[in-house]
Amino acid sequence: MSSDAALSGQKITVLGAGMVGVCTALELQRRGAVVTLVDRGAPGQETSFGNAGVMARSSLIPMNNPSMLAALPRMLRNKSAALRYDPLFLARNAVWVAQFLANARRSRFLETATALDQLIRLSIDRHLHLLAEHGLNGHLSDRGWVFLYRQLAGFESGAANRAVMADHDVPTEILDQSALRDLEPGLAPIFPKALWVKGSYTVNNPGAVVSGYAQAFARMGGTIVQEQAVTITEAEDQVTLHLTDAPEIVSDQIAICLGPWAKPFLEASGFRVRMGFERGYHRHFTGNRDDGKAPQLGRPVYDTAGGYVLSPMQAGLRLSTGVELADCEAPRNTRQIEQAEQAARQAIDLGARTDDTTWLGRRPTFPDSRPAIGMAPGSRRVALGIGHQHIGFTTGAGTAVMLAEIMSGRPCPIDAAPFRTDRYIRRK
Repeated sequence: MSSDAALSGQKITVLGAGMVGVCTALELQRRGAVVTLVDRGAPGQETSFGNAGVMARSSLIPMNNPSMLAALPRMLRNKSAALRYDPLFLARNAVWVAQFLANARRSRFLETATALDQLIRLSIDRHLHLLAEHGLNGHLSDRGWVFLYRQLAGFESGAANRAVMADHDVPTEILDQSALRDLEPGLAPIFPKALWVKGSYTVNNPGAVVSGYAQAFARMGGTIVQEQAVTITEAEDQVTLHLTDAPEIVSDQIAICLGPWAKPFLEASGFRVRMGFERGYHRHFTGNRDDGKAPQLGRPVYDTAGGYVLSPMQAGLRLSTGVELADCEAPRNTRQIEQAEQAARQAIDLGARTDDTTWLGRRPTFPDSRPAIGMAPGSRRVALGIGHQHIGFTTGAGTAVMLAEIMSGRPCPIDAAPFRTDRYIRRK
């Protein structure tokens, strides 16, 4: 274990045991801090559990980009598998909605894409090291993933985003129907064009990866506390975390990595937070044909018209939906995933469903689709790593490196200014 003079021996609490929090705990521990990781549940069992398993350079394109503005009239019909919304949620969060749309303008979008590209590059390099170091490479694949287009018009409409990828040196290959069939013969011949995003990685069990990182943290002496956090109290020389059913935890610093639950927690602790929730669902399927042979899906595929991602996982084929804009704790609404399943069955033989419950995840999003990484506004002891929208699984490792540098008072390896915490967070 290496040591950092600024952090060595410091007592630091990390709140939140998803990918961002677990990576942050590991990084602070590596630098010599005495770290306690706190979450109400087991590590990696919330939002980090249910994603598509993609760690891709192409994720520098956020949902609010100029092509979304062009598609907005169709999306507002609220019938798409790519986007559903609760009108009452939009009404209650009108400022967030207005700012989210404003950040889809090309100039703002390009700023975000550049910032996210730096964070993704840093994160993937760190993930590759962590996966190898902790014996988790068995979950890793380097085959990239594929964007599928049902109409040539849809492919053409993505030209601007492909140009942004090219500007950031994201390796891709355009496939015609024949080349796609050679790459993924299990797909039905309904896609005249596809884009293979290379230089990207996927994992076949995201929850197991987060759990594996957490187990490594514990093996090296880290403490994991499974309790519900209530608030924090910050003093001149310490910060105190108050828990529901356990003694308070006093630390030199605390890193809050609570994902969507950061908003109510921070607001109970004296902040105002402008955060929305891009919720998503998944189901698993056997992927077997009638003859018992599994379709040859070698990498995740994103059906751009169908509005879903299909990923080969240890649990089977994972069908993941697009975005549902709704309150974090709103009841499940299965219309979106049922629509996605219908579209996916046109593309591949899903086989039988293997789970009884439709999984729901909440993806926390600030209006500019960039996370908040750094010290909380007006604070010397409270750090934040929150608001990673769809890419927290990927960018957790890079966020951890940035937080460790910021908490030790040193400059970050990438430009931290685009991720300032005071963009949408204020002291009450």
